[in-house]
Amino acid sequence: MKQKKIVSKNFYNDIKSILDKARESSYRAINFLMVEAYWNMGRLIVEEEYKGKKRARYGDFLIKELSVKLTKDFGKGFTETNIRYFRLFFLAFPIHHAVSDESGNVEKSKLQTLSVESVDSKM
Repeated sequence: MKQKKIVSKNFYNDIKSILDKARESSYRAINFLMVEAYWNMGRLIVEEEYKGKKRARYGDFLIKELSVKLTKDFGKGFTETNIRYFRLFFLAFPIHHAVSDESGNVEKSKLQTLSVESVDSKM
């Protein structure tokens, strides 16, 4: 005897749509929180480096040590280059609300203007 399908295609698609929308929203929220975290990391690095005046050698050692410690604690993604990018991200957008719209979301166009060329010129 053949079993009749209980779950209709429309019903399943409605359930699937709910999950897809929830996942999409959570990915956007997580992405925003990570952008904000990287900006704050950059802020702290710059503040630590400057403490009165910039000390280039101190900054290099600071970034190198941060890379080692963060990689140990959090895994991949915290190379010296990436940490320099966090720092440059803050320098490109030093005012927190400059990268957020009224709802607190990062404006894509502002992030896209932070091109590799502009980053390389500040390294």
